Amino acid sequence: MKKLFPIILGAALLFGGGAFYMSQTGSSMPGVSMAQAQEAPAGDMELAPDMSMGNEDAPITIIEYASYTCPHCARFHTDVFKQIKAEYIDTGKARFIHREVYFDRFGLWAGMVARCGGEMRYFGLNDLLYTGQAEWLGSREPQEILANLHTLGRTAGMNDEQLSACLEDQEMAQSMVAAYQTHATADEINSTPTFIINGEKYSNMSYADFAEVLDGILAE
Repeated sequence: MKKLFPIILGAALLFGGGAFYMSQTGSSMPGVSMAQAQEAPAGDMELAPDMSMGNEDAPITIIEYASYTCPHCARFHTDVFKQIKAEYIDTGKARFIHREVYFDRFGLWAGMVARCGGEMRYFGLNDLLYTGQAEWLGSREPQEILANLHTLGRTAGMNDEQLSACLEDQEMAQSMVAAYQTHATADEINSTPTFIINGEKYSNMSYADFAEVLDGILAE
């Protein structure tokens, strides 16, 4: 489980009413830097919308806080999420909301690519980013990561011009970081992955433990 507070709050800088200061600072690389994404106070930004799947009237709402660069989050999506989707989301029992956490510029870039194709492509790219995490992160060299993210975006049907525009969209990056700051503060998120299930907070779980929680709610 990747801890959020030691990485981000350990070097916190207050701005815009106490928003989190991200650990990765500016860069001359293509793509929005963390410094650029932090330029507008969260309170002045329109928050990036939640991305969700499943029946909006489902009796269960699952919110996942996760980072695209967190190995534990990748394992959850590879080993657990597909079963939850098949048994609870696709059957109308649960609605799922994915909220991105940004430990570094690489996670932010991945989120920008995921959102670049709109809501229709988001969860397909979400799956590619988690299942192929080790491959697109590669050596963690920024130019290599940008090239790998372009490859994933092309797999989802976008072209390089669209992807470059998304990765350089400072306003979108600011709204995504503002949403992260606002939601993570409200839900007191201190590690990833973390789940809010019908208002209750849970840490990472196996499928069996997850199913026990969900079945318990459905039995009420």
